[in-house]
Amino acid sequence: MSAVPDESSAADRDRVIDARASKDDLDVEGALRPTTLNDFIGQERVRAQLGLVLAAARQRGSASDHVLLSGPPGLGKTTLAMIIAAELSVPLRITSGPAIQHAGDLAAVLTSLEPGEVLFLDEIHRMARPAEEMLYMAMEDFRVDVVVGKGPGATAIPLELAPFTLVGATTRAGLLPGPLRDRFGFTGHMDFYEPGDLQLIISRSAELLGVPIDDDAAAEVARRSRGTPRIANRLLRRMRDYAEVHGDGRVTVPIARAALELYDVDDLGLDRLDKAVMSALLTRFGGGPVGLNTLSVAVAEESETVETVSEPFLVRQGLLIRTPRGRVATQLAWQHFGVAPPPGVQPTLLT
Repeated sequence: MSAVPDESSAADRDRVIDARASKDDLDVEGALRPTTLNDFIGQERVRAQLGLVLAAARQRGSASDHVLLSGPPGLGKTTLAMIIAAELSVPLRITSGPAIQHAGDLAAVLTSLEPGEVLFLDEIHRMARPAEEMLYMAMEDFRVDVVVGKGPGATAIPLELAPFTLVGATTRAGLLPGPLRDRFGFTGHMDFYEPGDLQLIISRSAELLGVPIDDDAAAEVARRSRGTPRIANRLLRRMRDYAEVHGDGRVTVPIARAALELYDVDDLGLDRLDKAVMSALLTRFGGGPVGLNTLSVAVAEESETVETVSEPFLVRQGLLIRTPRGRVATQLAWQHFGVAPPPGVQPTLLT
């Protein structure tokens, strides 16, 4: 079966566990998505706040306030957008920022929306500026001005829009201009998941997939899933494969550890790219400081991939610090990789 790119996040395209998914894997991902807020595990504060917004909209019988969801890839922003539409009992329209390159592209989408429909705009920070400016008026006044003609004879034709709810998702909220952020009635920031929540997600997914898994094995996978449900579910599918080929189909702790070792996921959940970044930082640059671009060239990756995919987890694990002078390895990093600092280098301690 041919492989197709996983479109959910372009930044993690080269990761071992996030590299490519078969059509079956993509279908499974969709089947594992929760369909209601009650089924959604983790992100308690965002879930409670969003539940109040949706309940109030249902009670008023009107479209919900616009919603902005921010956070690293794989935490459930797309799933929440689907849940919002389901909770409001309205259709869901899905598009993305890179697909909206002209104001006309956005106008075509907006004018085709049904009353109350939810428009999910993924990677909203990558939308073209002319379309972004058109979105301001659409979100606030449910109206767009379409310019016909050029030069002195150009005419702006106002088009009324049906009330709709925009759900924007971004991995880089800082790139959104202030006027756009201000037009969202609710902003929810999604954090990495705790291992306990990930274990619940893995157990739920295993039940849906019909994969028998021990509680200790689920905890082992959760601990190495980088705080990300998408990665947890993909690792679970690889555990299933390993258990079926090398065992009796049941995922036990030994099976989980053997499979994780095969897929190059270490005890902290670091994968190939993480280890390449830390190895370069420790062995080539003496623990830093080193600039992001230099570090990215050293591991043959795009700087955006290193910055948005690998670094947040490394910082969260206390292995790396971002400083004005560059990236610096911590004492924990030297210890975890078993590398001795060069003479005269004092490892950085976290405070």
